[in-house]
Order: sequence, then structure tokens, then C-alpha cells
Amino acid sequence: MIGRRTLPFLAMPALALAQSGAIRLIVPFAAGGSADQTARMLAEPVGAALGQTMIVENRPGGGATLGAHLVARAAPDGMTLLYGTPGPQIINPWLMRSLPYDPVRDFAPVVSVKRAPNLLAVHPSVPAHSVAELIALARARPGVLAFASSGVGASSHLAGEMLKFLAGVDLLHVPFRGTGPATTEVIAGNVQMAIDTISILLPHARDGRLRALGVSTPTRSPLVPEIPAIAETLPGFDASPFNYIAAPAGTAVGRLNAAFNRVLGDQAFRARMEALGEEPLGGTPDELAATIAAESARWSEVIRAASIRAE
Repeated sequence: MIGRRTLPFLAMPALALAQSGAIRLIVPFAAGGSADQTARMLAEPVGAALGQTMIVENRPGGGATLGAHLVARAAPDGMTLLYGTPGPQIINPWLMRSLPYDPVRDFAPVVSVKRAPNLLAVHPSVPAHSVAELIALARARPGVLAFASSGVGASSHLAGEMLKFLAGVDLLHVPFRGTGPATTEVIAGNVQMAIDTISILLPHARDGRLRALGVSTPTRSPLVPEIPAIAETLPGFDASPFNYIAAPAGTAVGRLNAAFNRVLGDQAFRARMEALGEEPLGGTPDELAATIAAESARWSEVIRAASIRAE
């Protein structure tokens, strides 16, 4: 959460913020979501590490392109940062016909923040108790089994498309307006499965309203080591939303990288993130650049195979 001393800045216009010396951390989504929550957890301790105030500024719109464009055209002085999710640089270049920025040249990587493992869960009426059994069922009933998502192009949609792509099965995609409605329909049995946020689906699996089959990380998640990774059955499966920090191209990012790594490496901070079902990361700008490139290449295959376009 943002500390008490930063709250007055939330009402300031952008020019006043710039003049105040506050670092703006742009979240390209509305307040209240996972990205916004993590950005606010980071803002105060990272600002303290830098000896400056850091404020979170929500700039939703255009599937995260509005906020990303704002950062891309900002001065490369380290005072405007992007809280990146897969959308701005990884997914949108393949989903959208055009972007108001170059997803590679217009940004400087700063640091990886987290991965949030997704969970593959089915309604208990589905006669499958493992990923292998689910794939066999889908092959026997092409086009019959359906998966719910929080919307076209969402991580839960793309995870389902990756399952279809790697397993060679035909599943019906049923999009909803958010994870909440999608989860409700799977619990009700109106849709057979979902691959979505572990912190939301896992409690329902533990109380028997859903059945957990696998996590979306390449290996088992230390958060739930008892649940197999989907990749144990489908090698190469990796559908865990990845978050990071980027700056305008040309920004000197060394000092920023050190401050974020200091906070992400703090054991108390890591425990807070893990309690939310998220894996804190960290690392160098070069490592982040390599991850963005690899993620972009991987998801381009899935998006092209499924012929997905942003609505």
C-alpha cells in the first residue's frame, strides 16, 4: 500500500507531480487488480530505497496501450516507469494490428517483478483426475469440453489456447468479463474448466467445489508443491503471467534496478507476495530483456495458431 506521506500526491496533476520530484509508476489498468496491488506494495519501499517519493498512477485503456504509450513518450530521466504485464510488450504486438509505440525500441528494461502461477481446475463432474486424463477426454470429445476465461486475450484465455496448441485438442473458449464471473460459472458446472489465478481457484479446489489438476509454471510451484505442473504432461507448457518494470528508452536504469532488487529480495516482502500466491523475482535488466523476448516469441505461436485478435 502507498504510505500516508504519499497520499497527497494522488490528487496532483501530472505536471505538478513531475515538478515535485515524485517518481510515477504507471499501472496501465484500473485500481484494484493484481498489477495495481503489487505496484502499490512496491511503491513506498522502493521510493524509500531511492530516497524519493514513488506514486502509483493508474492509466487504464486500450488493453494497456494507453499507459504504456504514456511511458514510451516520457523523458528518459527515471521519473516515469511502467508496471508491465504481458500485454504492453509481449502480447499486444501479436493481438493488435497496430500500436502507438514500438514494443522493443521504446522501452528500457529495469527488473522482473513476479510470476503469478495459474491453476488448471475442473468441475468435479468432469471425469478427469489428471492432466493426461483431461487431454484424453478432450480428444475423445472434440469441441465438447469448454474452458472459461476473464476475456479475449486475457492470460486465462491464452493459457487455454496454449493447452489446445500443445495437446492438439479442440476445446471451446467461453469468455467472461473478469475472473469472478468465469470462476462462478465453472463452480456451477456450466463451463467445465479454467486455467486462471491460483489465489482465486485454489481455495475452491481445497473445499471440493473444483478439482485442481496442474499449475501453469514450467515446474511445480513452491507455493503448492503437491500439485503437478502441467508441463510434466505437456513439455513446454508455461502460462504464468509475468510482471516487470520498464522505463522510457534511454533511461539509465542501474540505480532503479538496485532499488527494486533490494525490496524484492527482502524476506518480509517476499513472504507478503507468496501469501498472495505470487513468486517474487528480481534480476538484471539484461535478464528481463531476454525474458520479454522469449515470452513474446512463445506467445506469438499460440496467438497465431488460434487466430486471436483483440476485440
